Amino acid sequence: MSWKDTYRLTWNDFKAKPKYNVNAVATTASGITFGFSIRESDTRVISFSTEVHAHFYPDQSWYKPESVNDHVLGHEQLHFDITELFARKFRKRISLLKTTNDVAKRLRETHKNINKELAAFQDKYDAETDFSRNMEVQLQWEVFIKKELKILDYFKSTD
Repeated sequence: MSWKDTYRLTWNDFKAKPKYNVNAVATTASGITFGFSIRESDTRVISFSTEVHAHFYPDQSWYKPESVNDHVLGHEQLHFDITELFARKFRKRISLLKTTNDVAKRLRETHKNINKELAAFQDKYDAETDFSRNMEVQLQWEVFIKKELKILDYFKSTD
């Protein structure tokens, strides 16, 4: 499922079986998919195009029905919103790349780096909010991510 600013996750979107052998009460599986094509003339790259998407993976996302509420769902939604934020950051970085013969290598490096940054940021979010249990910090994160998404609105997902 692609990120849309008009859609909010519901518990019905979480299709995987709950994992009762872990402390978590829910898990959002999301990530950035990326593809590119390059046009060449003789041995010279003359242009490139890319596609970047923020996705939610229902079949890998789960929750424990007896342990969740709307607050937890909001925490999970923000994980998906953070994925969109990093998709926007990725699109912005791509927009700054020049068309050169090594653009494919630079695109792959940028993708690798953005995924590392995204993973670290998701971990920081969970740590600082204590997995949504710190209500005050959770609210601060919600305000922060909303502001960051607005700053990069030009690069938002359109599909």
